[in-house]
Amino acid sequence: MTQTKTAIEFDEVIAVCRSLFLKKTKDYGTAWRILRPSSITDQIFIKAQRIRTLEEKKVSKVGEDVTSEYIGIINYCVIAMMQLELAEDAPYELPFEEVEQGFEKKVQETRDLMFAKNHDYGEAWRDLRISSLTDLILMKILRVKQIEDNEGKTLASEGVKANYQDMLNYSVFALIKLGVR
Repeated sequence: MTQTKTAIEFDEVIAVCRSLFLKKTKDYGTAWRILRPSSITDQIFIKAQRIRTLEEKKVSKVGEDVTSEYIGIINYCVIAMMQLELAEDAPYELPFEEVEQGFEKKVQETRDLMFAKNHDYGEAWRDLRISSLTDLILMKILRVKQIEDNEGKTLASEGVKANYQDMLNYSVFALIKLGVR
């Protein structure tokens, strides 16, 4: 597998996520601004836990599949990273163009991290099961929750942004494996 193939697949998955994110921004504005970081983390947890439940039970009574949940994780990770950088007194309603640029910036930073890690790990994610990616996302969520409970203080760990980036990338990998384009 080449980095070029991964770049194309990554960009195709993100295009799907971006489209939904921007449509929802036009529908709802930036209502997500009201969420505290811990609430965003909990939303990601709910989505990842639902994926795990669907993987185990193999039946959905609501009708939505894991694809929409992984897309939701990606978009909530972007929201979380944007929230982390906004000042406490930033307005709840942000201009559409600012949100669009923020989405692009966070995805590009996360994409760059993914390629740095792919260089070091040799795209090992391609050999993982989707269920393992789900478990890794859940582990990262638990890490973020612990960091939040510790008021952001860590002794030897990366911060919450790096964990959101990893969750975003794991979700992209899962969607690539699921054939989302």
